[in-house]
Amino acid sequence: MAVYTPVSDDELQAFLADYDIGAVTSFAGIAEGVENSNFLVRTTRSTYILTLYEKRVKPAELPFFIGLMDHLAKKGLSCPEPVAARDGVTLRSLNGRPAAVVTFLEGMWHRRIQPVYCRSLGAAMAAMHVAGADFPMTRVNNLSVAGWRPLLEACGMKSNQIYHGLYNALNQELGILERNWPDGLPSGTIHADLFPDNVFFLGDRVSGIIDFYFACTDSLAYDLAICLNAWCFEPDGSFNVTKARQLVAGYQTVRPLSAAEREAMPVLARGSALRFLLTRLFDWLNHPEGAFVKPKDPMEYHQKLRFHQSATGPVAYGL
Repeated sequence: MAVYTPVSDDELQAFLADYDIGAVTSFAGIAEGVENSNFLVRTTRSTYILTLYEKRVKPAELPFFIGLMDHLAKKGLSCPEPVAARDGVTLRSLNGRPAAVVTFLEGMWHRRIQPVYCRSLGAAMAAMHVAGADFPMTRVNNLSVAGWRPLLEACGMKSNQIYHGLYNALNQELGILERNWPDGLPSGTIHADLFPDNVFFLGDRVSGIIDFYFACTDSLAYDLAICLNAWCFEPDGSFNVTKARQLVAGYQTVRPLSAAEREAMPVLARGSALRFLLTRLFDWLNHPEGAFVKPKDPMEYHQKLRFHQSATGPVAYGL
């Protein structure tokens, strides 16, 4: 993930002096990502990730994220495990930013998605949902349906700079989703951002899940809908139903979907597409000059949304 707050060698040594993780042998910033400053730290004992949480992450929500990773790791899920300092505290401060050290996961993320990866992801996601079922903390999903209208209004008529008539089209779509958004579905802790770069593989098998900083409490099937958007479309914008079937099949080997969840999937997938379209649109319209990270194209998700609008039912997603 991009480095926004630099850390010198001396600052690192002073910070890690409070930890019992061995002597530092190498230290480097990690360039990928958009949210926080991340550094790869190798020591005489192991390899770790040092994260400095930047302004888009609310400090009051960090105990939820840190606690969730700790809970899931203790349940056997392969995810970054927070490392406590000698005083037992996992969330500390470095260079004016909240900071934490977590374990390093082996593996790589796949840029070209194959159906077998989708099946493994589905099973891993379901295992995460099951492992998180007794996590005691909750966090409202501020980027679910109740949060989309403020995002759209913040973009306003400037949306039409991207595509003529985009604001009116999104306003109409949002009205439909607000009226039809399902409630009463099985809920729990979801990742809410399981894009390919947040899932590590060793070969064809998921070796770890990272970046839990959008995790929240919401419908479990909504996590699956996010992955249908993130994993099952081809570069030309077409939907690959084979990948969708494998994703759903893998999920159901661990946690079978209810009839209500299956019926709700078209609306959930449609809402997921709108959610990422709106956040990308906002970032695109409010991108400061000279920023480190280039904003992602919102129109990718406009094309996906149009597919979901034409879907005839759960069968379109391999259900």
